[in-house]
Amino acid sequence: MNYKNITIAGSGVLGYQIAFQTAFHGFNVTVYDINDEVLEKAKGKFEIMSSAFKNDLNASQEQLDDTYQKLRYSSNLEEAVKDADLLIEAAPEDPQIKIGFYKKLAKVAPEKTVFATNSSTLLPSQFASSTGRPEKFVALHFANEIWKHNTAEIMGHPTTSPKVFNDMVEFAKRIGMLPLPLHKEQPGYILNSLLVPLLGAALDLVVNEVADPPTVDKTWMKATGAPVGPCAILDVVGITTAYNINKMAAEKTQDANKIKVVKYLEENFINKNKLGVATGAGFYTYPNPAFQKEDFLK
Repeated sequence: MNYKNITIAGSGVLGYQIAFQTAFHGFNVTVYDINDEVLEKAKGKFEIMSSAFKNDLNASQEQLDDTYQKLRYSSNLEEAVKDADLLIEAAPEDPQIKIGFYKKLAKVAPEKTVFATNSSTLLPSQFASSTGRPEKFVALHFANEIWKHNTAEIMGHPTTSPKVFNDMVEFAKRIGMLPLPLHKEQPGYILNSLLVPLLGAALDLVVNEVADPPTVDKTWMKATGAPVGPCAILDVVGITTAYNINKMAAEKTQDANKIKVVKYLEENFINKNKLGVATGAGFYTYPNPAFQKEDFLK
């Protein structure tokens, strides 16, 4: 594995975390997004990341200064990938957006560049043909707050090169992750195969007015000893991601309850820009959400 220059496409909830984590571990990183305004917002997020790395990892100021030196930004895709050994795509969880992106990327990326998708629920085989280099395409999925929950799920598709797959496992180790290789394609990988049903069940309880979000979370936390409940997890994951996943499921299945969930998320969160931790409000308000208070479980 001889990767040196990494491009991260998308600076949203996970994109900026992947970029900072990768630069922190010594790689040259270019952050690409659709315009300079979005990239400026990403720079602000890196300030938050610096504080987290200091608090959670005891990172020194020298390490953080070096991390910033390794970060570059571009809203020009051709410029962003011109030296890339690896591009990690962290675009919205929408197949058409991802397919459109890969078709553009295939035209401008150097032959050497390996592509990886951070899709949380979609399969790499859905996009392989659009990449123009299916043998150099693999899924690389990170959990949120990756500097603490440092897992990297690696999933190929039927024509992924074994060398590319093994290189991705090595790359995950190099950026401080616990590599979790999957032996076959699985929607949701390992983590979301476990997590998505939990979050879906929580939304069903809330949308059908069985219990309110704090009560759902209290139940899960008290009964299992978990540090947070599913509604709090949805705030961390991002309401937009939950909305997109449920919207795709509703369109595919026409399930009445899924349609109800989509409407609930749209009206109560998406339209009000209450997208979770990233915007300071979701099921809870941030910082200092209710579930972190000492009396929450009393």
